[in-house]
Amino acid sequence: MPLATTGDLAGRAAAARCAVAAFNVVTLEHIEAVVAGAESVRLPVVLQVSENAVKYRYGRLLPLARAAVAAAESAAVPVALHLDHVQNDGLLRQARDAGFSSVMYDASRLPYAENLAATRAAADWAHAQGLWIEAELGEVGGKNGAPPLDAHAPGARTDPAEARAFVADSGVDALAVAVGSSHAMTTRTAALDHDLLKELSGTLDVPLVLHGSSGVPDGELAAAVAGGIAKVNVGTALNIAMTGAIREYLAARPEAVDSRGYLTAGREAMVRTVAATIRVVARTTS
Repeated sequence: MPLATTGDLAGRAAAARCAVAAFNVVTLEHIEAVVAGAESVRLPVVLQVSENAVKYRYGRLLPLARAAVAAAESAAVPVALHLDHVQNDGLLRQARDAGFSSVMYDASRLPYAENLAATRAAADWAHAQGLWIEAELGEVGGKNGAPPLDAHAPGARTDPAEARAFVADSGVDALAVAVGSSHAMTTRTAALDHDLLKELSGTLDVPLVLHGSSGVPDGELAAAVAGGIAKVNVGTALNIAMTGAIREYLAARPEAVDSRGYLTAGREAMVRTVAATIRVVARTTS
């Protein structure tokens, strides 16, 4: 199947008041698990490669990107490729040629004016290349080894008026909003600010994205999608599933040395996580 585009999948989801699930991948097993999980529920999905994943792979984007392209093209469901949390302009400029239809340009660490200027420049470049671009406003913590954010800290949430101005002035196609989730959460205990999300959804005319979704319980996640979230990013949940299954496999087989055995267990655990997540955000029980 030809590669889908993130913009098309997110736009269709927003129009249908559901969400497309986007999973961050680090290994070939992650890629295969995301595609298999999406195929099992017969729904589209987004494969995401983050700047941190590229750093882990010796700073080389193409090996993982080419594997993702090959898996997407052989999938039985629409699969798009998204380059996630890009801060390095050199990496940004590799996106199109590596097969990505979209990027998330992350200047959220900067003061508002600097975030806006950097994002505007990235959006201008991305649009000239035919790329859909996402940005972030507010603070969704937990990236780059930082502890998960106190989502109730002053200034952590996305301000609706500021968001409206930011989207208009930056020209981005989607906005990741801070409504109570945090990256790298290993427990599903996040409580989202649904009143704020409702206000943001009514204020903005671009698809809204929820980062840090691994820490959000199913009920909260479903409510967020009903409230206007059109793209749901998941990463840590896959690593929890994979690592837990590998630990269990090796504990039961201390003599095991063939990596295919424990990696199969890890991959299958991720398949189940992917399928379950997609069912929640697509608002389906199929």
